[in-house]
Amino acid sequence: MSRSVSVSSTCKEARVRFRRIIGILIGFLLLAGCTVPASPQEPKTLKIGVLPITDVVPAYVAQEQGYYADEGIEVQLVPVASGAERDSLIQAGGIDGELNELITTILTNAGSETKVRVVTTARRPFPDVPLFFILSSPGSGITSAEQLKGVEIGISENTVIEYVTDRVLQRQGFQPDEIVFTNVPRIPVRLELLLNDQLKAAVLPDPLASLAQMQGARVVLTDNVYPEVSLSVLSFREDILKDRPNTVRAFLRAWDKAVADINADPRKFRNLLIEKARVPEPLQDRYDLPPFPEKELPSEAQVEDVVDWALEKGLISQPMGYEEVVDPAFRRQ
Repeated sequence: MSRSVSVSSTCKEARVRFRRIIGILIGFLLLAGCTVPASPQEPKTLKIGVLPITDVVPAYVAQEQGYYADEGIEVQLVPVASGAERDSLIQAGGIDGELNELITTILTNAGSETKVRVVTTARRPFPDVPLFFILSSPGSGITSAEQLKGVEIGISENTVIEYVTDRVLQRQGFQPDEIVFTNVPRIPVRLELLLNDQLKAAVLPDPLASLAQMQGARVVLTDNVYPEVSLSVLSFREDILKDRPNTVRAFLRAWDKAVADINADPRKFRNLLIEKARVPEPLQDRYDLPPFPEKELPSEAQVEDVVDWALEKGLISQPMGYEEVVDPAFRRQ
């Protein structure tokens, strides 16, 4: 009997010692956890590539109104002269984000190690405000869409302008062999060729489309007839979205405040528009900021159609899914 009691007592003591050892080990682990340095706070800076066009004006309004500072972030707006310069900068890591289009995002992701994703729609057509105009030259005699069949239309190849024009004409019933494009990448050159009747038709954005009309060109078609095919977007490198998600969200809040200001009183920011979008002098008294969409994303159908077009054109070799192009998380409330 005494032997049984002795064994039982020994077992109890062993269990107590085991628990104490475990407790000490847990304590050491907790202390060790407390001494691990905290991860560095995400950077609060962003560099955004901006073309001299109307679409980027909210970024400047946010800066002028102090909205970036209110959000506790520093935003550097990096002027670029062309889409090619902008795309080179994003691929080289010289900028973190950019104003671009779905087709640019898709081509970048297909042909570069740098991946970018769309976080919001920047501009789209409204019922009375197109983004792109198909215009005929003053001496062409072209006044209807039907007369554009087989006519060379000045565009910029493999860009949003070609995609939009292609889709608009197809929706007008044009057959592939009735759509003829000639590549004139520089918009001012395209305008000059159109006004001199060296091009019978060309596609231009505002404000140059309005300038062309003042000098005798005619509007034949606009993209607001089929608004689903036309939009610009804000995109960021994937590594920035991963490493600075709160900074990107803060940028979007500042952008949204600026858009609300513009939509409430567009004339208030006319001087900023004239300076940053390089509005030609003859238009400066009459050209106002257009409305901007608020907190929108491209739809899955829009992305799918641009991907399909890029595949049809041989610009990409593989399909691309919606979330390879768009990161919807930044527009979720």
